[in-house]
Amino acid sequence: MADRNYLIKNNIRVAKMARLIAKAIDLFIVTILTFFLYPIGILFAVAYMIVSDSIQEGQSVGKRFIGFAVISLEDGRPCSIKQSAIRNLPIIIPLSLAIIPFAGWLFSFFVGLPLIALEIYLLYHLDSGHRLGDVMADTSVVASTKDAIPVNGKKAPGIVESKYV
Repeated sequence: MADRNYLIKNNIRVAKMARLIAKAIDLFIVTILTFFLYPIGILFAVAYMIVSDSIQEGQSVGKRFIGFAVISLEDGRPCSIKQSAIRNLPIIIPLSLAIIPFAGWLFSFFVGLPLIALEIYLLYHLDSGHRLGDVMADTSVVASTKDAIPVNGKKAPGIVESKYV
C-alpha cells in the first residue's frame, strides 16, 4: 500500500494557512480602526486585540469566519480575556507604539515585523503548530465543532475538537 503521509501534511499546511487568513482578517479590522479613526482608533484596535480571542466562545471575527476557536490548554475551555491579551501581545505591543506620530510608527514597524515573522516561523516549525502567542498564553487553536466542515466524513488532521466549543 502506498504511503499517504503527504495527504496529512498537506491538510496540516492548509490548516496553518487558514489560521494565517483568520489572523489577517483580524488585522484588517485593526488596520481599518487605526487608519480611519487615528489616534483614538489605535486604542479601539488595541482593545479589540485584547478581547478578540475571548469573545464568541473563543472566536475572534477572523476565526469565526474560518471556523476556528481558541481554547485554554489548562482546562479546554474557551480562551479567557487574560489569555487573549497574552496571546496577542506580539501584535498589541507594536500597535500600542503607533499612537506616537512618526517615531512611534517606525518603532512599531521595527518591533512588529520581527515579532510577526517569529509568530509565522513558530507556527510552521513547531510540531504542535503553536505560535508565540499560544506558547505564552498556554492556548491552542481548534476547529469549532459547529463550524468545521468535514472532509470525507473526517475533520482535518492536526485540528483538535473541543467539547466546549
